[in-house]
Amino acid sequence: MVKRIITAIVAIAIFVPICYFSDYVVFPIAIGILCAISVFEISKCLGFTEPKRLVLTIPMYIIALGLPILRYYLTTNSEFMLYAMGLAFFMLMYSLAYVMLRKNADNVSDILMLYAMFMYVVGCFTSIVIVRYTGFEGKYMYLLIFLGAWICDTFAYFTGRLLGKHKLIPEISPKKTVEGAIGGIVFTIIGFIVYALILKHQFNYEMPIYQICILGVVLPIVSQIGDLVASSIKRQYKVKDFGNVFPGHGGIIDRFDSVMLVSPTLCMINAIISLF
Repeated sequence: MVKRIITAIVAIAIFVPICYFSDYVVFPIAIGILCAISVFEISKCLGFTEPKRLVLTIPMYIIALGLPILRYYLTTNSEFMLYAMGLAFFMLMYSLAYVMLRKNADNVSDILMLYAMFMYVVGCFTSIVIVRYTGFEGKYMYLLIFLGAWICDTFAYFTGRLLGKHKLIPEISPKKTVEGAIGGIVFTIIGFIVYALILKHQFNYEMPIYQICILGVVLPIVSQIGDLVASSIKRQYKVKDFGNVFPGHGGIIDRFDSVMLVSPTLCMINAIISLF
């Protein structure tokens, strides 16, 4: 427990300054590093870290590191998406060519699973940067990604400990409960309302209450789905943690599994109803 607390304090001490200077390239660089490490973690989980497979994974690491940084230097999301789709298509063709040239030494389904998880990880982390640099409001809205995931995680845990009686999906995550999931949503809504009040009174930026409530319901639900997806993958591949970057907490994906799916969801919601 002491190790977990110390790790959390150190992580927060690093995370807060990075967010504070999110106007600068240090922010997308930090996200790119997290993204590249996460791709390595999923590659390790799937068994693709042997030296003979570096020819396949190295381009993935480069794209994972570079794509969030690329968004910082481009003017619009539409311009960025052209590059992103081009790189995604290139990586797909590259992966299929790898299978062909290896003469089926690797299972095609394993390669496609790696590609799918690469797309998932890179898409989710890059979406954080997309939200941050979308319009003037992005500098306020992107924090909802982290708040939505971590408030939900924290209060789902405590609510589940205090009130939990009905298991959520015990086959995937035995400790999660229905009561905990509901508690996570309720406290996320409260947290978002508090955040909106802070923005209004301290930064003169007002968010409509209906938008806050919609996000307060949708984002924690998605957050919990992301957590369960990561748990399901670990169970399938029989690993306890994706990595050990955070002593006592696991790897990057272990700590950001609930954050990852929230960011593209917020991107899509904004594209549909123009939140910001």
